[in-house]
Amino acid sequence: MKPVGTAPPIAPARRRPLARALRMGLTALLATLLAGSLAPAAAASDRTSASTAAAKPDLPGNTPNQTGGKDYFIDATKGRDSAAGTSPRTAWRSLAKANATTFGPGDRILLKAGEQWHDEQLRPKGSGSAGKPITISAYGDPRARRPYIATNGKVPSPFRADGTKNPDTVGLTGAIVLRNQQYFEINNVELSNDDDFATDITTGSYVRDGIMVSINADLLPAGADSIMDHFRISDVYVHDLDGPSTWQRIHYGGVNFQVFGSRSYKEYGTGGYYFKDVRIENNTFMKVELHAVQFAFNWFAADGTDAGQYDESGKFHEGWEQLWVRTRDLYSRDVYIGHNYAESVGQGAIQLANTKNMTVEYNEVNGFLERYDSVSVALYLWAGADSVMQFNEVYGGPHNEFDGTPWDLEYTNFNVTYQFNYSHDNAAGWMSYMGNSSNSVARYNLSVNDNGVLVKNMLSTNYSPTYFVNNTFVYDGADLDYFHDETFLSKVYFLNNIFYNSSTAESTPWYRRTGALRHAVFANNDYHEASGTHSSQEPADPAGPRADPRFVGDPAKYVTGAGVDRIRTAAAHFRLRDDSPLIDAGRYNPRLGTEDFLGTHIYYGDAPDIGMVESRIGEKVGNPVDDDPIEEEPGDDRVNLALGKPATASSTHPGAGGTLGAVNLTDGDPATRWAAADDAAYPITLDIDFGADTTFDEVYLDEYTDSGTNPRVQTFELQRWDAGTGAWVTFAGRADGIGHDLAVTGFGDVTTSRLRVALTGQLPTEVYTPTLTEIAVYNAGE
Repeated sequence: MKPVGTAPPIAPARRRPLARALRMGLTALLATLLAGSLAPAAAASDRTSASTAAAKPDLPGNTPNQTGGKDYFIDATKGRDSAAGTSPRTAWRSLAKANATTFGPGDRILLKAGEQWHDEQLRPKGSGSAGKPITISAYGDPRARRPYIATNGKVPSPFRADGTKNPDTVGLTGAIVLRNQQYFEINNVELSNDDDFATDITTGSYVRDGIMVSINADLLPAGADSIMDHFRISDVYVHDLDGPSTWQRIHYGGVNFQVFGSRSYKEYGTGGYYFKDVRIENNTFMKVELHAVQFAFNWFAADGTDAGQYDESGKFHEGWEQLWVRTRDLYSRDVYIGHNYAESVGQGAIQLANTKNMTVEYNEVNGFLERYDSVSVALYLWAGADSVMQFNEVYGGPHNEFDGTPWDLEYTNFNVTYQFNYSHDNAAGWMSYMGNSSNSVARYNLSVNDNGVLVKNMLSTNYSPTYFVNNTFVYDGADLDYFHDETFLSKVYFLNNIFYNSSTAESTPWYRRTGALRHAVFANNDYHEASGTHSSQEPADPAGPRADPRFVGDPAKYVTGAGVDRIRTAAAHFRLRDDSPLIDAGRYNPRLGTEDFLGTHIYYGDAPDIGMVESRIGEKVGNPVDDDPIEEEPGDDRVNLALGKPATASSTHPGAGGTLGAVNLTDGDPATRWAAADDAAYPITLDIDFGADTTFDEVYLDEYTDSGTNPRVQTFELQRWDAGTGAWVTFAGRADGIGHDLAVTGFGDVTTSRLRVALTGQLPTEVYTPTLTEIAVYNAGE
């Protein structure tokens, strides 16, 4: 076998990632230290050396095959490809021999422990069946190193010369490759796929995976099964996967599931092309790119205006938003990803997509976005549904203006919950928040020193409100960028959270954009400023205490290094003392769920506690009822005289599937908007027809803003239609812009059948034409 240019790292002990092996030896020590501060997580070298002491159970290949299939053995030193391969004494030598074999249900491909295969891929043919999977595993001395496949980058390129994906080679980039195959179990192997461990690739085109599992819709025969069922990947060690620091429009990583198709999604059938019944657990990933785990992203073409769709609420979605995965039933489903350890990941560590009924828990990420120039987060689900991320720990993320956070409430998610997660020491912040989702919930999470932006971005409106409830945030206000850096575009509720600012010098910076929190509702949150000074930006929250929570542990001595399997130890540090003013100070809402971070029932006493741990004080409320729904609290109950009235514009932008019309200005929904065409000429006029003479004394105007859209109007005039002269008459105007929530008054009573808002000038700093969400008209006498 060809020697590796750089000596590969010794594989960690089987059946537990490196970190867990160390922790088992540290249990007694940790028990004495948890009351105070723990040292930061141990370095990778410390984890590796400790792993050799862990107990090593027997290998699967040393036990009889229970499925009725055949066993095939591969020994890189003593094997012979001319042999039968059906016993250790007649083992094959090369992976090429296995690649030329079609295996059947129940067969096992067994690699000898302590052996290495260089410059080769393992790409067996065939599929298993229900109850009879094909297994790739190990045999031999359980004390030896895992069998090691070092592919060294010797994989085909997935691209054609013009940069588009090649249907013949896409998905063939792994050390282990499965394409259009199902019923496989892979365990107890070590994999790498880099030709130079010491040099980081930053440019060029390279795609290298550890385990690559794909559905290639272009290569499936007519009538073939397009649902790939039953995969188990466990106790696998993947390290040293390298690629460039820029996006290549393809995912790659330690364990990678993807769906490929070169044509429009409309040209493929519905109700197929997905993975089902998958478990990825107890694996270790070290120095991998792009991801440790990437699951189920669908690459069917979705470009151009005709790729967009309207959802059931009438909202338009461009093709890249992948609403079509939902409407065409292309979700992968029934997936478990748990108890994995990832360290030094080039981009996002656990990137998940296009999946429903997924549980992601007890994963630990130590360092991400370490070798990548663009955006990502540590652990997130894109365009998924009915899934939960819980009991995960993330730390060591970099500062990043865009994303870079541990978690992300991503685009086109339906019923996705983040709960009971622990993140700390992530410089970009806590949660990226893209919007464009329905029933997103983040509850009972712990964030410590995620000193960037706590709730970052919001790039689109939602289908229904998002809830951030009973989270505990501990941060340094002097180091924090903002609580929120952009503008909440639709309703977001913050209930029963603790905002604990440890800085004695700076109060919490809540936002950077005017009107950022106007669609956010804050209720029963605690706002603690160690300096004693509260920011003028602090949101209105009449029921919210401004008190020291009185945690049982010192917030400055938060728990690190205990490991994700003991994540509740870290959470318990932030329990409330029995004399805490936050006990029974929250409010109930069904989005709280049924238990807290520590498994305590919600709730005890007169009301839920504030923060992510519920105290067992007072009587247990077995079946809580929300008898004061925050969603029904009164708002502006004045009569909007423009509501539902016909509206027309002198210019309308043709984009977004034609959904940017003037009708949105009078629909009463701040989540919709009108936009002028890019080449619109001033004045741009917006006319409302009341249908009859109407008297009013106030006009409300609101511009649309998001992360890339600032207020754009410099000057405007309000005009009434004079039926007698057949002309528009100006009765009010401003030269200092509109921005958010502008109420124009002071012009007395105006009676007219039509109102015109004439936008006469643009801010000199802006390039694009205006976009507004609402025009409302009121009369103080009605």
